[in-house]
Amino acid sequence: MVEIAARLGGLAPTQPRIGGLLIVERNVMVYRRTWMILFSGFFEPLFYLLAFGIGLGAYVGPVTLDGESLDYAVFVAPGLLAVSAMNGAFYDATNVFWKLRYGKVYDAMLSTPVAPKDVAVGETLWAVVRALLYSAAFLTVIGAMGLIESWWGLLALPACFVIGFGFAGAGIAAVTWMRTWKDFEFTTLVMLPLFLFSATFYPITVYPEALQWIVQALPLYHGVSLVRALTTGAVSATQLLNVAYLLLMGFVGTGIAGRRIDRLLLK
Repeated sequence: MVEIAARLGGLAPTQPRIGGLLIVERNVMVYRRTWMILFSGFFEPLFYLLAFGIGLGAYVGPVTLDGESLDYAVFVAPGLLAVSAMNGAFYDATNVFWKLRYGKVYDAMLSTPVAPKDVAVGETLWAVVRALLYSAAFLTVIGAMGLIESWWGLLALPACFVIGFGFAGAGIAAVTWMRTWKDFEFTTLVMLPLFLFSATFYPITVYPEALQWIVQALPLYHGVSLVRALTTGAVSATQLLNVAYLLLMGFVGTGIAGRRIDRLLLK
C-alpha cells in the first residue's frame, strides 16, 4: 500500500485522499506487537462499573430518568461506555505530542506523499479506531451483563464513533500547544472534572438549575446523554443535538490541529 501511494505521490488530487490512511497504516504496524496496550484503557471504566454500578449500586437503589425507574447499574453503564470512548480517543491523541516534539516522526514523513494536514486527519482516524476498540470491548461486557434495555443499543457503537471523533479532534488540537511534559497536568485538570460531573454517576437533575446549564455545555455530557438514551430506549430529538455537538467539536478540532501541525512542521 505504501509503495503504491508513493508512486501516486506526484498526483496532487491523490495525496489528500491517501495521506491520512498512510498514518493509520503506520500506527497499525507499530501496535501490532504491543496490541495489549490498546486495551489498557478499557479496564478503568470496567472497574468503575464493578465498584459503583454493581457494588455501590446495591445501596443506591433505582434511579429515575425521564420518568422511568432504572437500576443503578443500568444507569451508570452507558455513561462509562461514553467515558471509555473518550479515554481511547483522547489519550491516544496525546501520543501526537511525543511524535511531534521529541520523536520527530512527522518530519521524516514530509518527504513522502503525506502532508502536514494529513497527519491531523490520520491521527484523528487512528484515535477513533482506538476509541472503538475500547468501546466494543466494554459494550460486549455490559451487554453480557444484561445492562442494555433497548434495541436502540445496537447504535451504541456508532455513537461511540461520534464521541471518539469529537475528543480525538479536540485532543490533537490541544497537544499542538503543549511545549513540555508538564503541560499534561492541564489534561488531568480538564478530563477529571469531565469524568466526575458530566452526569456519569448521577442524573443531571441533582444539580441546581444554573449548574445544569454548565454541565449541559460539557462535551462528555453529550456523549453520556447520547449513549444512555440508546441503551435505555429513551431516544428523542435531543440525541440529534448530541451528535451535532460532537461532530462539530471533531471537525473544528481536526481543522485547528491541521493548521497547527502545518505551522510547526514547516516553520
